Amino acid sequence: MKPYRISEIAQKYVEYDMIQAHTELPAMSDPRLRVLYAFLNQQQSVAKHSELYTLVVSLVQLGMDTHDLIDTDEEKRPEPQMRSRQLRVLAGDYFSARFYHLLSQAGQIDMVSKISGAVCEVNRLKVNLYVRMRQLKVTAEDYLSHTVQLRSTLFQLFTGVLEGNLSRLWNEALGGISRCEVVLDEIERSECPVRFDKSWAYWYVLQEGTEDERQVLAERSNEPAFIASLLDKYHVRSQLADKLKQSVDAFKAVAAMLESDKLLSELTQIVDALLNKRPGYTPALNETR
Repeated sequence: MKPYRISEIAQKYVEYDMIQAHTELPAMSDPRLRVLYAFLNQQQSVAKHSELYTLVVSLVQLGMDTHDLIDTDEEKRPEPQMRSRQLRVLAGDYFSARFYHLLSQAGQIDMVSKISGAVCEVNRLKVNLYVRMRQLKVTAEDYLSHTVQLRSTLFQLFTGVLEGNLSRLWNEALGGISRCEVVLDEIERSECPVRFDKSWAYWYVLQEGTEDERQVLAERSNEPAFIASLLDKYHVRSQLADKLKQSVDAFKAVAAMLESDKLLSELTQIVDALLNKRPGYTPALNETR
């Protein structure tokens, strides 16, 4: 099996001087991509395409994530900010379109259709969530589950590509690693007041807070001291830490159901590498079997 090198291969499609000089791109969804690559390599019939499939999915996901960074506020901005926004539009379009060329070159036209359909579904789910968020009709758990679903949907198309036990467990493994990613990101957001708005913590306080607290949140208050007091009062970080542990345990339980010890080991390493980003985290040894 080839070593995982999607990040290196993708560099020639994403590292342009103009982009690097004038804007920033989101990080690639490395844990999900690594899990996908590991699953594909376990099935002989698709292993030869594992690198191609993972690469094109990485570019499509990067394109959607880049578009999500675009500020839709129509007020006039300084020229550097306008250039950054324009480049994000163009970069997102380029990444999203690049998969078609790569798959066409490889004669994988059916996969073009599958990915295009998955992108449409992601956009549909995204619009539905944004509408509910604007109407303030989202609970904290709604937000978490919908965000996990958004991160998973593009990758779910491989349920029909994989076979046997790999196919049966793919969605569970995918949902598990996606939930780990989402919760970890929410922990990081809870440590940065400027990212509080519309985070899990925001929806939790809107749901559980007092009338006065909800009123201030409804007015989009971003006062750091106020936000810090809410995070402490409602034990947001400890709740998210518990959710992260539960998500990791659930993912490893799914991994333990797979028939390959090698795949189990790879998945365990992937989730532990993700968690090693958290200060003070030490993965337990031999906890899956």
